[in-house]
Amino acid sequence: MSLLRTFVKDQIFLCAQRLTISTIRSASSEIISDEDAPVEMENPFKKERRQCILCKLKITPDYKNYRLLSQFQSPYTGRIYGRHITGLCKSKQEKLETEITKAQNCGFMPYYYKDKTFLKDPKLFDPENPIRSHRF
Repeated sequence: MSLLRTFVKDQIFLCAQRLTISTIRSASSEIISDEDAPVEMENPFKKERRQCILCKLKITPDYKNYRLLSQFQSPYTGRIYGRHITGLCKSKQEKLETEITKAQNCGFMPYYYKDKTFLKDPKLFDPENPIRSHRF
């Protein structure tokens, strides 16, 4: 009889324990299901969109601003650097080229070299390290 009483007590204890565990699991499953939901976030591996320096600073090239225009001209040959070196967008590069030729025709800028007073200006880009490699 005493064995039966202990068995019944153990059964009641086990049933109570199972009931408690099942309620804890059901309560925690509701919480876990909310925490386990996918989180809305941007792609962390997405590269930043490149923006040209003139668009970023909202500068429009002008033939009267020949100090800025001289930054995009080679100091030794007077050649205008290409888009793959300057990193400008297509529209700004075309506008820059027309403004440089306008400034040269007006006499503000020399044709074959960069003005010596502008040689020590800070560089907007590195002509030795182009953004896109070239064939030579």
